[in-house]
Amino acid sequence: MAQIVIPTALAEIAQNRDHINTAEFGHAVDRANQTIRKNYCLTGHCFGIRPVKVGGRLLWPVADIAKLLNGGL
Repeated sequence: MAQIVIPTALAEIAQNRDHINTAEFGHAVDRANQTIRKNYCLTGHCFGIRPVKVGGRLLWPVADIAKLLNGGL
């Protein structure tokens, strides 16, 4: 299985966590938080990434974000 390369800027945001919150996701992909939430509400995902709901919050998987930023997904 190929190892996922996490871009430096995303690694700094994630700080060794597996999931990041919506504000951090927005910062990583250079989009407003509300844009991320709107895409999720309309389609159930944002840029093809599906979040995990924890306590009413959306947590986005860092590995999937890394794939997106590296040109995948």
